[in-house]
Amino acid sequence: MSENKPQGSRATEAFFGRRKGQQLHGRKQRLMDELLPVLRLDPRSEPVSDLSELFSGHHDRFHLEIGFGGGEHLAGQAVAHPDTGYLGVEPFINGMAKMLGQIDDHKLQNVRLYDDDATQLLDWLPANSLDQIDLLYPDPWPKKRHWKRRFVGQKNLKRFARVLKPGGCFRFASDIDTYVNWTLRHTWQGGDFLWLAETADDWRMPWSGWTRTRYEAKAIREGRAPAYLRFRLS
Repeated sequence: MSENKPQGSRATEAFFGRRKGQQLHGRKQRLMDELLPVLRLDPRSEPVSDLSELFSGHHDRFHLEIGFGGGEHLAGQAVAHPDTGYLGVEPFINGMAKMLGQIDDHKLQNVRLYDDDATQLLDWLPANSLDQIDLLYPDPWPKKRHWKRRFVGQKNLKRFARVLKPGGCFRFASDIDTYVNWTLRHTWQGGDFLWLAETADDWRMPWSGWTRTRYEAKAIREGRAPAYLRFRLS
């Protein structure tokens, strides 16, 4: 855990855009001031040797969600699987405030949070410590000059491979077909991950236990078809 750090600071390796939207008031600001410092992970601290050190109680599995937005999926998973420890990353302050509200509403004890670049957290986590990494509807950075800011790339895939347990799972969802193709190409080129699809429904249909996000609902309303990719660390 860490002390509260100035809002607006960011890492040098940034794959996200803006950090702040509407000004926070009332309960949301209180949770940012009081609850986030309790749950925030600090990659500047001494690395842990076991992720169970980050949580109270016993957890059988550990999952990381990168860019959880408003936290609908992360909170839904944490409620459904109390024996799993969840690490969530979201630099956007308003999204973090929404997630904190859900943690407070459900009295969740199995979630820890980070509000800056996920690369910092990935480099801090112990090797072979995660069972699953979710990257759901990441910013597609559609302009060619911005492609280097897409989170899926060889360097980050190597980071995933380091922190996942043998046979661990990387899940990716997007409604942007060019980013889906980009992800398939990069995972194939890297050689660390095996795409698990056997039929079209394996990538057209959400995974079991899926919690729909507001972003996904908007994409479907606007006629964009999401793809759901699952990869296993080979």
